[in-house]
Amino acid sequence: MVSQLEKAHYFHNLHTSNEPLILVNSWDAGSAAACVRAGAKAVATSSWSMAAAQGYEDGECLPLADALKTVSRIIKTTDVPVTVDFEGGYTNDPNILAQNIEMLVSLGIVGLNFEDQIVGGDGLYEADEQADRLRIIRKTADASGVPIFINARTDVFLKPDARAKSDALITDVLRRANAYAEAGADGLFVPGLTDQSLIEFICARVSLPLNIMIDGDTVHPTAYANLGVSRISFGPAPYLQMISHLESNAQRAFLSQ
Repeated sequence: MVSQLEKAHYFHNLHTSNEPLILVNSWDAGSAAACVRAGAKAVATSSWSMAAAQGYEDGECLPLADALKTVSRIIKTTDVPVTVDFEGGYTNDPNILAQNIEMLVSLGIVGLNFEDQIVGGDGLYEADEQADRLRIIRKTADASGVPIFINARTDVFLKPDARAKSDALITDVLRRANAYAEAGADGLFVPGLTDQSLIEFICARVSLPLNIMIDGDTVHPTAYANLGVSRISFGPAPYLQMISHLESNAQRAFLSQ
């Protein structure tokens, strides 16, 4: 059996290959197993999908205990590395954040997404404040002996006026990327960043591997690799597609009665 430490090193290395790491996001043990059977090198959860699958809204509405239980089941039923969408860590208290990270690492995860959106509030944490939160995660994880991959997510491009102020937002993304890297982040995740010229621009100017999110059915890894992208995830799209397929099949079944 591969150890958690070995999985962690392997997961880090997946971000340095010539092709982007593709993560089709899961929401439970069954969906994770399906991705592994399809050839996934690692499993990544989607907080939106995990919450929706259990009847909750996104934004840490899914109780932490339920989230941890789901993550535990995923890890126990797969041998590949597992990275978790941990939103804002379920707290803004530094001590509780450290405790939550300890619990998560103890389950066997090797990576996590950590966002700068103020969950349950408005706007984003200031870059320096979010960097301090990232330092807590880095210190806590390192103390456990597992070098988890911290994917620092910035929601700059999810602002309502993102398209109208792209120049200012790019500057903010670069500033945050530098601050997060210095705080111990291993990767940068920018959901909402879809323009290929902007993707290439950011990749050329940040030291962290860049993660983008897409929702299409077709992935062209080579094209994204040429832009400098290291990681591609799908967010809630797989769950939404599955639910749509189930609903369509159910409608046909009921109409046949």
